Amino acid sequence: MRYTSAHWGIREVHDTDEGVTLYSLADDPCPNRIGLDQLTPEVQSARVLRPAVRESWLKGGPGSATDLRGDERFVEVSWDEALDLVATELDRVRGTHGNGAIYGGSYGWSSAGRFHHAQSQVHRFLNSIGGYVAHRNSYSLGAAHVMSRHVVMPLWEMLETTTDWYVLAEHCELFVTFGGVPDKNAQIAAGGVRRHHLPIALKRMRDNGCAFVNIGPVGDNIAPEAEADWIAVRPNTDTAFMLALGYVLLEEDLLDRAFLQTYCVGFDTFAAYLRGESDGCAKTPDWAAGITGAEPGAIRDLARRMAGKRTMINMAWSLQRADHGEQPLWMLFVLAAMLGQIGLPGGGFGFGYGAENGIGSPGRRLPGPTLPQGQNGVGDFIPVARIADMLLNPGTTYRYDGEVRTYPDIRLVYWAGGNPYHHHQDLHRLRKAWAKPDTIIVNEQYWTATAKHADIVLPATIALEREDIGYASLEEHILWMSKVSEPAGEARDDYSIFGALAARMGTADVFTEGLDAEGWLRRLYDESRQRMRGEGVDLPEFDAFRETGLVELPGEGGTVLLEAFRKDPVANPLATPSGRIEIFSQTIADMGLEDCGPHPMWFEPREWLGAPEAQTWPLHMLSDQPKGKLHSQLDHGEASRSLKVGGREVLWMNPGDAAARGLTEGDVVVVQNGRGRCLASARPDAMIMPGTVRLSTGSWLDLVDGLERAGNPNVLTADRGTSGLTQGAVAQSCLVEVARFEGEAPAPRGWDPAQIAAE
Repeated sequence: MRYTSAHWGIREVHDTDEGVTLYSLADDPCPNRIGLDQLTPEVQSARVLRPAVRESWLKGGPGSATDLRGDERFVEVSWDEALDLVATELDRVRGTHGNGAIYGGSYGWSSAGRFHHAQSQVHRFLNSIGGYVAHRNSYSLGAAHVMSRHVVMPLWEMLETTTDWYVLAEHCELFVTFGGVPDKNAQIAAGGVRRHHLPIALKRMRDNGCAFVNIGPVGDNIAPEAEADWIAVRPNTDTAFMLALGYVLLEEDLLDRAFLQTYCVGFDTFAAYLRGESDGCAKTPDWAAGITGAEPGAIRDLARRMAGKRTMINMAWSLQRADHGEQPLWMLFVLAAMLGQIGLPGGGFGFGYGAENGIGSPGRRLPGPTLPQGQNGVGDFIPVARIADMLLNPGTTYRYDGEVRTYPDIRLVYWAGGNPYHHHQDLHRLRKAWAKPDTIIVNEQYWTATAKHADIVLPATIALEREDIGYASLEEHILWMSKVSEPAGEARDDYSIFGALAARMGTADVFTEGLDAEGWLRRLYDESRQRMRGEGVDLPEFDAFRETGLVELPGEGGTVLLEAFRKDPVANPLATPSGRIEIFSQTIADMGLEDCGPHPMWFEPREWLGAPEAQTWPLHMLSDQPKGKLHSQLDHGEASRSLKVGGREVLWMNPGDAAARGLTEGDVVVVQNGRGRCLASARPDAMIMPGTVRLSTGSWLDLVDGLERAGNPNVLTADRGTSGLTQGAVAQSCLVEVARFEGEAPAPRGWDPAQIAAE
């Protein structure tokens, strides 16, 4: 049997009379169909087939007509000409302005393979020529990366040691989740999924007597197997709800004072805030009800239930992608500490159950293959979501994690393996920023909006067109990814592209170390094999591995987050300044931030249903992850297309809000605010609370004359940082209005390839 892998799962490769067909792995209990159609004409039609250069840039050179990016034709050129142009431009920029004028933009889930991983490849190449300005953290977890490290533990350690589903099934009596446990998100893992866990895990917990409570503005973001109770609260108000829960625990003496004294610092100061002694406002359930829309009695009852049961508190990643997104995460940790169940089986907190398949997995953390990226000669970086700020405001300062930093002056952007015209907020603003650099170079497989907004586009292979090693921590497998198809057109893999550029720039020995792609695959596998042997895992030698294809790795099970810390906090201190959970953080207090206090606090969001702007834009728009794709990957695939209406994303809204606007299911609507306008298809649903609408991300940008035609919510979302502490993205803080689109709606054309000029 031959195999390949994608973020959505391992795929079996079957040779038939009609050609190659992909199937989900036979023993995956909850497979999905995303990506099974990658070789079909519908998907292949959007491929970049030959190197292409934007017409004005080719005629006039760097900096020519940059305002035409995204609206201009391309000229196809030979590989030699394209590579010469790229190498010459990189040399010009680093020679004239220094490597600190190059932004190495690569953000996205480019491949489940560990060698042909675009982010690793482009960063290794740029490091080989002297370095680049990098990004830090992620759009998904920008606030959490910084906050968690200061007050509990490094984020990735937390995610990889989350209490597993089997422990929860045996011990958890009450599972309280803010933002649901969305199984559509848990379809994926960075290096591919071996077995999908979530629906079965929730059913197992429910069958064993665990009760579920889902808190948030939508009620359908947890699998029906959970039979969850839904407490509807307004978007961006979870912190107020949690503070009120904490108030009840404090006032009714339902908290674990011994745990707080032994394992935490700063609770007394926080308790004074809960009582209103420090600001004159007690955080009572009645206070929270006015903010959240929840009934005060429901808050009190839930607090008492949580104190009387073995309770796991979960929070979705989306909650920290909002104004002051640090606060609900910090309050999650504090609320769990007040209950005193952290480190106990089935209790404590979880951050992101349902966000990825690996979170809660019983798999072991094992040292898989990783391509070394080398040493970056440039020390400068930006928080990942601040790219437009950087391009628009070079030389200006901003605050980040206790520092005052300065935005660099970027003259060249090199992007591979991602799509900022999906991830970033306020895409009108990004387009203005995108016109600032002299040159933008992209390695791309498809004619995405990012490719169409570039100056030089180099066609890259997809995973099915190359050999690789698939591996994801906790997923219990290592996989030989077979080459399934020949490259489309003249596409080359990123390693070949960067190797040819490195040769032109005199750094081939540094970049390749004398190895071809197979040589690297052997090396990475053998190094991983040696490291795993140190963990008691014996892998077959390379040739046998390639022949076998799929090798199962041992699971572990029994993981309890922070169990060792609870057993002995002196021998197993946390990596915080105090070695304990920081309910009050002196480090953050010393930063003197106006938008992030020294302990969890309620900060009114800039955009929410309680803001003055809600008089003009009375609906709060949530932009969640899509069900039929990962981010924007394969938006034009069958799984994604089947969930659209007329090629557009669906706007879910409360039936009362739809009726008030005269809307029925299937109506084409305009979603708008002061930042932009987009079209979508209306779908009333009672699982969306009044005042809230939901428009999933991932549609390829189709912006014509100021109107986005495919339902891309990021023409509407705000581009600002969560706070001066973390500068995370705030996509979930967004007010809009919705109205019927009058006239004949224009057909979306975002999947069309770029226009190619005659030679």
